[in-house]
Order: sequence, then C-alpha cells, then structure tokens
Amino acid sequence: MTETKEGAPAGVVVREGDYGARVAAVEPGGVGFIPLDQRHGRPLNLLWTWTSPNLEFATVFLGVLAVAAFGLTFWQATAAIVAGTLLGSATHAVLSARGPRYGVPEMVLGRVPFGHRGNMLPSAINSVAGGVGWFAVNSVSGSLALNTLTGMPKPLCLAIVVALQAGVAFFGHNLVHAYERYAFPVLAVVFGIASLIILAKADFGEPAPEGAGAGGIGAFLIVVGASFGYAAGWNPYAADYTRYLPATTSPRAAGLWAGLGVFAGCTVLQIVGAASATLGGKALADPTGAFTGHLPSLVANLTLLVIAIGAVGANAINIYSGSMSFVATGIRLPLPVRLQRALVAGAFGAVGLVVAYFGLDDAGHDYEAFLLVIAYWIGPWLGVVLADLVLRRGVWSARAADARVDAMVFDVRRRSWAGPAAMAAAVVVSVWLFSNQEKYVGIVPSHHPSFGDITFAVGFVLAAVLYAVLRKVPGFRENG
Repeated sequence: MTETKEGAPAGVVVREGDYGARVAAVEPGGVGFIPLDQRHGRPLNLLWTWTSPNLEFATVFLGVLAVAAFGLTFWQATAAIVAGTLLGSATHAVLSARGPRYGVPEMVLGRVPFGHRGNMLPSAINSVAGGVGWFAVNSVSGSLALNTLTGMPKPLCLAIVVALQAGVAFFGHNLVHAYERYAFPVLAVVFGIASLIILAKADFGEPAPEGAGAGGIGAFLIVVGASFGYAAGWNPYAADYTRYLPATTSPRAAGLWAGLGVFAGCTVLQIVGAASATLGGKALADPTGAFTGHLPSLVANLTLLVIAIGAVGANAINIYSGSMSFVATGIRLPLPVRLQRALVAGAFGAVGLVVAYFGLDDAGHDYEAFLLVIAYWIGPWLGVVLADLVLRRGVWSARAADARVDAMVFDVRRRSWAGPAAMAAAVVVSVWLFSNQEKYVGIVPSHHPSFGDITFAVGFVLAAVLYAVLRKVPGFRENG
C-alpha cells in the first residue's frame, strides 16, 4: 500500500491498518511510514522505555565482569563503565531523535547509507543479534532467577519467561511501551533497595579478587568497549520506539529522554555489579545466586523476581526490534503482510528458546562471551551511519529535504555499496588486528597486551573513513 506523505514524493510506503494508541491489539503492517493520524505519545515516555529494559541481570553482570574477570578495582571499573556507557547513550540519543520526523524504524533509515540491498547486511545481523542472541542471554538470566526463587525446573522457568517475552513482542509497539512503563516503578524500587544494600556492604578499596585478570589499561579498555557495546546494543533499535511520536515532537527532547534512559539504567546497575564483586562469592560460576546471596532473604527473593521481570522487558524489545529488522531486510515470506512482523516475532521466540535452553548450564561464560563481542559489529555500523549524517547535514537537517530522504529510503532500485563495503571491511580488519577475547586474540594485543581491546573504536573510525572515501569511488558511488 502506498500513499503520498505531505512534502514527500508519491511512493512512500505507509504502514497499513488502524492501530493508534491501542494496547490490546496486534500492531498491523511492517516497516512502513507511520501515518500522522496514528501518532501518539510524548518524549518523556522514552525515559522508562529505555531505563526498564536495562534494569535486569545482564546489566549487573557486566559490572561483575569488570572486577571479577578483568581485575579492575571498583573505582577503575566505575570510570570505565561511565565512559563506555556515556558514549553508547549519546549515539542512542542522536539516532532516536530522527524517529518522529521520518516515522520509520532504525534499520529502514539505514537504507540511506547502505542502499536497499546493502542494508540487508546490518538488518540481518541485527535480527539475529537481537532476536536470538540478546534474547537467549536475557532469557537465561530470567529463567535462572525464577528457578532460584520458585524451585521449578529450569526448562519450565525458561518456557514461562520466553512465553511472556514473545507474547509482548507479538502484540507490538504499544504493548512494549506499556510493559516498560508499568514495570519501571517495580524494577526501580526493588533494584534501588538491593543496590543500597550492596553498596553499603562493598569494600571500595578492596583489590580485585584472587584469580581475576591482571587489570591495568588493557582491562580498562576492554570494559570501556564492553560498556559501550552494551549501551550501543540498543542503537540499532533507536527510531523503532520514537517513530510513533507526533511529527512535531522536538528531536532534542526525544533524543535526550531516550539517551538518558539508557545511561541511567546501564550505569547504576553496572556499578552495583562491580561493587558486589568486591564481596566475594561465585560471581562467575553462579551469577544470580552470588549477587542475591549478599542480600537479606526478603530482598533477595524480590530481586530474583524483578530479575525475571526485567528480562521480559529487555527481551520484549529485543524480539520486537529483531523482527522489525528482519522485515527491513526485504525478504519476502509467504505470510499475510499485516501479520508478518508479529509472526516473525513469534518465530524468533521459538528459536531463542532453543538457543537459551543449551545455555542454562553455563550461564556465566555465555554471558561473558556475548557481552564482550557485541560491539564488534555495532561500532562499524555506527561509523557508517554517523558519517553519513555528517556528510549529508543539509539533507538530514532541513525539513525541505525530507522528500530526498524518503526517496532514498523507499526506492527499491537505490544502490549504495559504500556502506556495506565499509562496514564489512571494518569488522574484519578490526577483529583480526585488535580483538582480545578468550577465543581469539588479534595480532596487536597478542604482541602488546597493554592495548587491551580497542576493536570497537578501531572499527568505528575505520568504517567512517572508508565510507567517506568509497562513496566517491565509481562502483561504490550511490545511484539514488
């Protein structure tokens, strides 16, 4: 279905169906432009939309890793966490600000620098990373917390958590926002009490636990990268949750509240996780048990409950945006167009259930492996996207130029191979040279361990530079 958007050329794909602000309804359509009469909400809502999904155990565990796995002191870990999270939150704010004006998901806006076909690369990666990867990681933490709290078998707990997550994502945008809104006060109060208890007990001058990493600048850079990756992991979803806001919404307000939500949720619980690691316990072998073991029984039980609630909130977003990214690839499925996104969300839930099931018995190492490498693709993707924003300042910033952006987004004949080429090359080169993980150590840190892991930073800069150069080279130059 196509309609003419005011100020845009004919041919702009408009999301079909009547949805409005209804919560108990399945969101119709796919990744088309949200009609102006369907817009609703206010920027402040983004504060809890982005704080709630970060009030969950994976956030805590990243702080635990900084001390228990990499050997940083509490204060070193705190500095690394704040630096990395601030960067990822700032980029989230920039991308979120575009949603109200253009009315389409983040991965659809990516067609501008990546072209219609080239955009399949980041869209496909994001659909797997969000709809399966993040989904499995958070499902495991939620199910383990429910298992510890109730004593029910782990597979049953996993099935319950997955059903709730997939159900919210299946209904779509409005129910996701509503869940995060009503979960926010519960999560904030319980995690707030638990955080105060942990911080009161912590020994901020305690050296890293015996058996942890060597610490130093290398470990510091790894934690900065991991914290950036954790916050920036939401970046490919940014406009998904602002595209329903009225077109007159202030971009600055939308970006501010979205970025603040990510920063507040990530920073506080990562710092608390770092503090908990100074108290001892089997932080890596039994993550949820070790954390709640430092709390009084009533608070511990409530914390286990909100860990499960937080996992549902995080994964409702992961599955929803993962399915949105899949639809944005342009892959045609033999499904009703109105229900394609919803049915894909259900399919991701099923796949994620299987992946999470095999991670139940080694949660700590699975957390670590995933959390530390997620920034490897996001850094280069961001490099391309932000470089394009800078190079097209007139197009993206002037309202009179909206029609040009719409044409680039919705023209299926549009080609721009500079974006995918720059991103792919940056991922390969940065990982090959600078990765510093258990399963692979790149050339530079293998000879100079003090470099730590600067893969995300190198990937970001390299992708931005390559994109700026390649977009002028014949064969890579865009045709739209």
